[in-house]
Amino acid sequence: MGAAVAHRLDAFRCEVVLMGRTRRFTPAGLVRRAAELLGVLPTVDAVVLCAPLTRWTRGMFDAHALARLKDGAMLVNVARGELVDTVVREVRSGRLRVALDVTDPEPLPAGHPLWGLPGALITPHVAAFTDAFPAMSVEFPRGQLHRYACGEELYNVVLTTSGRGADERAA
Repeated sequence: MGAAVAHRLDAFRCEVVLMGRTRRFTPAGLVRRAAELLGVLPTVDAVVLCAPLTRWTRGMFDAHALARLKDGAMLVNVARGELVDTVVREVRSGRLRVALDVTDPEPLPAGHPLWGLPGALITPHVAAFTDAFPAMSVEFPRGQLHRYACGEELYNVVLTTSGRGADERAA
């Protein structure tokens, strides 16, 4: 998802800094380690969150991280609401702007301060529904079934723990 966002930003001649759990080179470019995030934040004009929700990413944009962003920066969250602790104070002051496709809580309750703040754009969790979605919603499960039938490793496997403590695999 991050690579797709980076590709779209190329049309605007944006300098994109990719961040991930580990440093690596991808077709989209160099991915820097998440441990470098706080050092990168003061240098960017916008952040687009595409990270999964994990124990490491929950609350990754807390008051300290938000404070590291430069005045006027934009925070876009198309990932999970729980990645951002709270942005109300920063948006209310006019220091930051946000575009949130996901919130915590979700849905955002009526009367929540974000609804009325200039500088806050709230959308109803629809970021995944692009022109590419119909084809992807057919091709991905088809590919997974083929990989399963051939005994190949599945993509996007998530390890969970059942109530009995045994590992289970869910795709």
